[in-house]
Amino acid sequence: MMKDECRMTNAMFARLRRVRVILHSAFILLLFSACRQGMYNQAKQKPLSQSDFFSDGASARPLPLHTISRESASTDALIGATNPDGTLVTKPPVPLTKELLYRGKERFEIYCAVCHDRTGSGNGMIVQRGFPHPPAFTETRLRNAPIGHFYDVITNGYGAMYPYAARVEPRDRWAIAAYIRALQLSRSGTINDVPTDQRAELESQVQ
Repeated sequence: MMKDECRMTNAMFARLRRVRVILHSAFILLLFSACRQGMYNQAKQKPLSQSDFFSDGASARPLPLHTISRESASTDALIGATNPDGTLVTKPPVPLTKELLYRGKERFEIYCAVCHDRTGSGNGMIVQRGFPHPPAFTETRLRNAPIGHFYDVITNGYGAMYPYAARVEPRDRWAIAAYIRALQLSRSGTINDVPTDQRAELESQVQ
């Protein structure tokens, strides 16, 4: 009797093992049948290939306006703040115009004023919340610094300030540097610095 029971038990375990193997194999087959190469071989456009999606027939799109290259080397004459002998330039390579200063003011208030504040005193909103206090532009060291210094700092960063080369294009860096120089002059300017034909108008506004 005991032998017959053992044979039945062994047969049941063998049958369960076969069922388990079959179910396991079926699961693997279902799993692999769900995989497709479409997820791997996705449709894409190779560089300079033709495209039917865009009206010009080209897959490569024009660079957006003011795009800045990540490459360090450039033939752009505006890039770089040093002379051939390694000294910092004292004049920007762009004409100093009213439009340039307005552009510099706009860019300064977007990127710089959060730390330097709008007057350049270094007490911007981020500083008021704990960021290290940058030097005021009215410090003697910065008043005497060549304009190339400000372009170089915007490009490469300085101290706690990180580089803005990826955010501000070269011409705008010069515009900001020129506006910083205007801020410095405004803090130490006198009535004698105003053209004679404009002094009367300025004096009337002060009164």
